[in-house]
Amino acid sequence: MTFSIDDHRHMARAIQLAWKGLYTTDPNPRVGCVLVRDGDIVGEGWHRKAGEPHAERLAIAAAGEKARGATAYVTLEPCCHHGRTPPCTSGLLEAGVIRVIAAMEDPNPLVAGKGLEMLAEKGVEVASGLLPSDAEKLNPGFIKRMAKGLPWVRCKLAMSLDGRTAMASGESVWITSEDARRDVQRLRARSSAVVTGIGTVLADDPSMNVRLSPGELPGVETDPYFRQPLRVVLDTSLRIPEDAKLLSLEGPVQIFHSRGDADKARRLEQTGAIITRLEGGLDLPRVMEELAGQEVNEVLIEAGPTLAGAALQSGIIDELIIYVAPHLMGHRARGLFHLPGLEKMADRIDLQIRDIRQVGKDFCISAVPAGE
Repeated sequence: MTFSIDDHRHMARAIQLAWKGLYTTDPNPRVGCVLVRDGDIVGEGWHRKAGEPHAERLAIAAAGEKARGATAYVTLEPCCHHGRTPPCTSGLLEAGVIRVIAAMEDPNPLVAGKGLEMLAEKGVEVASGLLPSDAEKLNPGFIKRMAKGLPWVRCKLAMSLDGRTAMASGESVWITSEDARRDVQRLRARSSAVVTGIGTVLADDPSMNVRLSPGELPGVETDPYFRQPLRVVLDTSLRIPEDAKLLSLEGPVQIFHSRGDADKARRLEQTGAIITRLEGGLDLPRVMEELAGQEVNEVLIEAGPTLAGAALQSGIIDELIIYVAPHLMGHRARGLFHLPGLEKMADRIDLQIRDIRQVGKDFCISAVPAGE
């Protein structure tokens, strides 16, 4: 199908609406919908929170009777199954929508083209593939989880201009500016889970939570829509102190181990933490599979050079987010990654830089492993 300029304009608006759910829809995808009749927008909606109405039903409610005979522009194929809410295909049919354009098909096997097919069988004109790359950027984690059973994994690091993350003594507070640290808080807020290693917990006693108020997160209009991400600690032998700061803060905590003491595990569970034992060691791809099984879409790794290096070499990282501060820390300071086995230029790990932007006085580089 050939899409018109107006089709592009209305889908762009639907994508803009979907971004309003950036911090709140998890584990559901971020979706926006625009209803248009006789060239005029008659209803808009975006999904706000799992368990609440989807974007299509909110747009229909906003349009009222004007939805009859309208075209629906939706960033993701309408669902056709009963989940936490009724199927959107039924809502569109009941409202009398006569045309549905989706930016992309839903990768969820329960839908995967069936929603559009069902609408077409009822006489609705359907099409997909309008601004699909823009729609995919909304939900990299949901798409990957549905397609591969794995979350989208970002690794966040902060370094000096000469690639150092801490002084030789271990001192690392603060490498980057307050602006960059606030940017990291927003990165945490969009993530389903924040992952670190026991070494970071023992050295820094981090909180790992989002320390911004809902009003500081665009689209989070009221407290009920705000959620803390799952905080995950990889701790092979359960060395985490029982008075660790992250155990006393609001929000879920999960600790993965493989040979920890059973009595300590029970005591940690009494703090509210989820204790998960993986036999045979903490294989990182397996940990990611476990998290995906818990409907975790986007993972943010915030760790030291050992875990960051292991994650990179294991192939689980989809995106590196590197904050670069304009200062030098010297050759004796600690490096960004621990990457054993890189001895020759041919061993280098190639990256593709996707974006560079200034954040306060620092720079933020987004890069992906070459070939991704």
